[in-house]
Amino acid sequence: MATELALLVNPTSGRRMGARAAREAATVLRGHGHLVRELVGEDAGEAAYLAAMALRQGIDGLVVVGGDGMVHLAVQLLAGTDVPLGVVPVGSGNDMARTLGVPRHNVRAAAELVAAGRTRAMDLGGAAGTYFATVLACGFDSKVNERVNAMQWPRGQMRYNLATVAELRTFEPIGFTLELDGVRREEEAMLVAVGNGPTYGGGLRICEGAEIDDGVLDVVIIKPVPKIELVRTYPKLFRGTHVHHPQYERIRVSQVSLAAAGISAYADGEVFGALPLTLDVAPGALRVFAPGTGRHSLDI
Repeated sequence: MATELALLVNPTSGRRMGARAAREAATVLRGHGHLVRELVGEDAGEAAYLAAMALRQGIDGLVVVGGDGMVHLAVQLLAGTDVPLGVVPVGSGNDMARTLGVPRHNVRAAAELVAAGRTRAMDLGGAAGTYFATVLACGFDSKVNERVNAMQWPRGQMRYNLATVAELRTFEPIGFTLELDGVRREEEAMLVAVGNGPTYGGGLRICEGAEIDDGVLDVVIIKPVPKIELVRTYPKLFRGTHVHHPQYERIRVSQVSLAAAGISAYADGEVFGALPLTLDVAPGALRVFAPGTGRHSLDI
C-alpha cells in the first residue's frame, strides 16, 4: 500500500529555492512509490491551514521544505500525534536538520532519507501548548535574533555574525529570575538558553551535550563577561568548546521558569513569547524521519 506524504513548502526559502527543492524532493519520493501532495502557503497562516487540512484528511507524513521557521510551524501541528515530520532543509539556519543528522546541502539525499521511512521519537520543549524542537534562548541572543529578523542582507550565518557584532555595542547583562525544577535562583547573565537539542543560530552549539530523546531540558547560563571576552569566546560556540569557560553553567531539568523585565524568548529562530515563561519537557512528543540512531527508532 502506498504511503501518502504532504510536502509543506516555503517557496521563498533558500534565496527562493524552496519551490525548486520541493519539485526535486517530490520526484525522489514518487520514484520510491510514495503519493505526494504539495502544500504551498503564501504566508505562515496559509501554510498552517493547508497542513492542518491535510492532517485531517489523513496523511502518513508531513515533510517541510524550508527552514527552521517552517519546521517550528509544523511542530505545533504534529506534537502528540503519530504522523512523522520530515525535513528537506533550504533555510538560513537549518538547525533542526543539524540536530537530526539530515543532509543540509543535498535535497536528493534529504528526500531519500524520508523515502527510506526510518523514524524516531524526539522530545519537545513547551509552554502552555506551544512547542519548540531545538533551542529557546533569551538575553543577548534574543536581542541578536531581533536584529537578524530586521536585516535583509547578508544570507545565512554571516547575518548572525554581523548582528552579534552590532548588538555588542550596547548590550548589558540582564537580571534573570529562574526556577529550576522548583529551585529559585537570581542570576545576572548575558543569556539563558534552554536546549532540547544542541544548536541554534545556524550551528552555534550553545547547548552542547543536549540530546533530543533523554527526557530533560538543558539550561545553559552564560554569566557576565567583558564584551571583548564574549567576542573571543564566540568562535568556540561553533565547536562546543565554550563549555570550559568559567562563566558557563549547564543544568539539566524537567521544568524551568524564566523571568526578566522587557525580554522576549526566541525558539527555533522564531519569537516564542515574552518572559515570564514556564517550560516543560514533553518526552517523545514528536516522531521524525531521521537516520536510525535514536533510543527509540523504527520503520514505518
